[in-house]
Amino acid sequence: MSLLFNDFASWGQHCQATGEPLYQAVLAYETEQKGRTEEQIWDGLQRAYDVMRDAVKTGLTEDMTSRSGMVNNGAKKVAAAPVTVLSSEFQQLISRALGAKEVNSCMGRVVAAPTAGASGILPGILTTIQDLHKLDDHKIHEGLLVAAGIALIIETNASLAGAVGGCQAETGSAAAMGAGAIVYCLGGTVEQTFAAVAITIQCMLGLICDPVAGLVEVPCIVRNASAAAIAFSSAQIAIAGVNPVIPVDQCVMALGEVGQSMETRYKETALGGLANTPRGREIENMVLVQDVEILPDEDSE
Repeated sequence: MSLLFNDFASWGQHCQATGEPLYQAVLAYETEQKGRTEEQIWDGLQRAYDVMRDAVKTGLTEDMTSRSGMVNNGAKKVAAAPVTVLSSEFQQLISRALGAKEVNSCMGRVVAAPTAGASGILPGILTTIQDLHKLDDHKIHEGLLVAAGIALIIETNASLAGAVGGCQAETGSAAAMGAGAIVYCLGGTVEQTFAAVAITIQCMLGLICDPVAGLVEVPCIVRNASAAAIAFSSAQIAIAGVNPVIPVDQCVMALGEVGQSMETRYKETALGGLANTPRGREIENMVLVQDVEILPDEDSE
């Protein structure tokens, strides 16, 4: 990476030496890599955030039933639940993350952030933090650049793919991106922003990827909601000045090490975990039979 950094320490040192905000180096990286002007990059961020907001709205207003039947308007049920366990703001966060991810599982339009399997986390986080703190779109776009920088460093030193590092690499990375974006958008320091990333990784470390029937539905959708919640709690802990103890780069190193040592059956193969339960296998057989298309025998024609 010619302009961005291979670790968080270098990124932080650059900001300290230049006085630039965290997003500035990522913006320069984007213009270099994509050959576009800064204005075009900002326009692209606006389009991406519009898609995120649309996914949240779609998930909470339209029919979200998947072909498998495992997705059945969960976000709307959470949003309208008569018994409330959470504060209204927390309930809103959870339902938005669920809704955006349900759009993905029902073949709708989403932003892979960083993957389609984690596509509900950033939309739920950013739309909620924007509403809570009355942030303008431009601040959210800066937060998206910070989140992108976080993802690039994790990708360089560990992985963003469930098939490589388990769900910790997908929803874990998305939650870390979201936690860092929250702290940045609320005026946190560089150290606090990176602390939020470190704390989030510590909370998500070791999470396996075990999609039932090989579909990115169960448990993926509810993990998007829990990851959004972890991002919020990590951001709160970090912006309060709590020291994560293990430096963020070493947390990323641990993420990569755990992913490498994780058994293959726990890395998006649907061979272990929830996918390998009796009910998981029943659903797998049902889905496979349902999706079989009987074609005419060419020899008989």
